[in-house]
Amino acid sequence: MAKPRDEMLTIPQVVEEIGVPLATFYRWRQCRKGPKAIKLPNGSVRIRRSELERWIATLEEAA
Repeated sequence: MAKPRDEMLTIPQVVEEIGVPLATFYRWRQCRKGPKAIKLPNGSVRIRRSELERWIATLEEAA
């Protein structure tokens, strides 16, 4: 049985899902406080859904 592919989210999709302004998300990335991202050969940035969920879980644990 094939393993389902991990959904790749754009930054606008991520900020909409977590409910923060785009500028806040970019500031987090600059400070290395956001979820790990993947830079594609065309320069686009994507975040795996599993990585977003892992990152959110770490925030819940720290609260």
